[in-house]
Amino acid sequence: MNQTITVHIADDHQILIDGIIAVLNFEENIEVVGYSLNGQEVLDWFEKSDADVLILDINMPELDGIEVLKVLETKSVKPKIIVLSSYDDVKLVKEVLQIGAQGFVPKKSAGEHIVNAINKVANDEQYYTDDIKEKMMQALLNRPVKDKGSQDGVLMTSLTKREKEILKFVAQQYSTREIAEELHISESTVETHRKNLMKKLKVKNSVGLAIFALKNEVI
Repeated sequence: MNQTITVHIADDHQILIDGIIAVLNFEENIEVVGYSLNGQEVLDWFEKSDADVLILDINMPELDGIEVLKVLETKSVKPKIIVLSSYDDVKLVKEVLQIGAQGFVPKKSAGEHIVNAINKVANDEQYYTDDIKEKMMQALLNRPVKDKGSQDGVLMTSLTKREKEILKFVAQQYSTREIAEELHISESTVETHRKNLMKKLKVKNSVGLAIFALKNEVI
């Protein structure tokens, strides 16, 4: 039996909280252990309790989601965070990923995606919906080439052609198996490349790789 994933929900609309709880109640491996109606309540709750995953609204009273993210990022023990927002512009997505979020789900599609998002981030993967992914990749296509003399530019020049291909697929949220199939290589080879990428780019996981890809020209 899979280990239960504990979830805390933070949003200033009780009706949305109730709706998410209703969806999650059908999942045997997910348990909602608390909820907050403002940002300060989130921090107060996590001072005395914990959860594996925090579903976090951006626009909340007292402290907004960005401020909550920044505080939680300083903690030695912190939850995996899925940002929930009515806004889905690329600038916001990049900002929340860079300050500690592992996922981003627009509120309009929360019911459809929230279960998958929870399972993904609990497994140390990043998650964003297809429409968000499309916007991010379009932003990459339109981004001017990074100055090769910058720190990131130097790191990019250290990557092999294959590593850049792997980085592109990671940014598009492809699984190890899907990358292996696309490139006609073994899954173990994909994982070796992924580990080499994390070492070269000085990041800790696939979320870090995705963030680096968002900041730099990889296509």
